[in-house]
Amino acid sequence: MVAATAEIRPGLNEARVPYAGVATRAVALAADLVLAHAIIIVGGALLGLVATLVGDLRPQWLVTALVAAAWGLTVTIYFVLFWSVTGQTPGMRAMRLRVAGADGTPPSLWRAFVRWIGLLLAIIPLFAGFLPVLFDSRRRALPDYLARTVVLYTDRIEPPGVVTGGP
Repeated sequence: MVAATAEIRPGLNEARVPYAGVATRAVALAADLVLAHAIIIVGGALLGLVATLVGDLRPQWLVTALVAAAWGLTVTIYFVLFWSVTGQTPGMRAMRLRVAGADGTPPSLWRAFVRWIGLLLAIIPLFAGFLPVLFDSRRRALPDYLARTVVLYTDRIEPPGVVTGGP
């Protein structure tokens, strides 16, 4: 009876997969979006305070265009800067995740920007760009394919060749 139990549970001592799954990535992305939008709201409130002292900006379409541009620029800088400098955003750090290139280091500024474009493209069709995470052996989504990166758990030891192994 004991031998049968050992056969049912063979993987208890095996190393856990170092690649991040869809759920942890989603929680990290949600946390990052909340933080980025908090930065935008605080910045907008400060600019609104200054605007009340100076006067209104007209026409309204210009205000709308400036707000949209500021939003896009802030969110882009947030993700690209964190990915390229530390390899993780605050949301990823909270979930113990990091982005790595083929050599295991954070992506360059250009690769981080390509990854950002991939993230936007993955979100647009109802988050369909994240479906490959469910089927890929290294749990890569569209941003990972475009930027040639992977998302790893920081608290798991990687066996040799984890990042570079396989297509």
